Amino acid sequence: MKIRRALSGDLDAVVQLTTAAYAPYTALLGAPPIPVTEDYAPRIQRDEAWLLESGGEPAGLIVLERHPDHTMIFSVAVCPVFQGKGFGIALLNFADEQTRAWRLPEVRLYTNAKMERNIALYKEYGFHETGRRPNPYRPGWTIVDMAKTVETIATA
Repeated sequence: MKIRRALSGDLDAVVQLTTAAYAPYTALLGAPPIPVTEDYAPRIQRDEAWLLESGGEPAGLIVLERHPDHTMIFSVAVCPVFQGKGFGIALLNFADEQTRAWRLPEVRLYTNAKMERNIALYKEYGFHETGRRPNPYRPGWTIVDMAKTVETIATA
């Protein structure tokens, strides 16, 4: 397993992986979740997208936005054939590591309130719910905001 920055040539793989990973939620929500409709080319150009590879194949994706006081996880996606192998946790660990490298104190994310399995996973990983709000882009959808403090590495 290896995590590397996504490159422009990875765009099709990023889109396919995201679409496959979020397919069950498309059915649940009645429309594709926001990450499925995202244009990933600018995110790749801004170095926000990382691919997790297993055996040379794209198995997972994490999109991280660097903000002045936190890291925002825009998307965590694991290809269905690789789910259940700990790759989602590996990507969350990577987000923590990147947050430490950026010397930021917190990782944040948001998800749909109907994605109860994901909310439970994030809570188990150490995230706590910070609020709920209407989705400004999808009327009738509710966003759950979550955050996790990351221990920073002391410098000598």
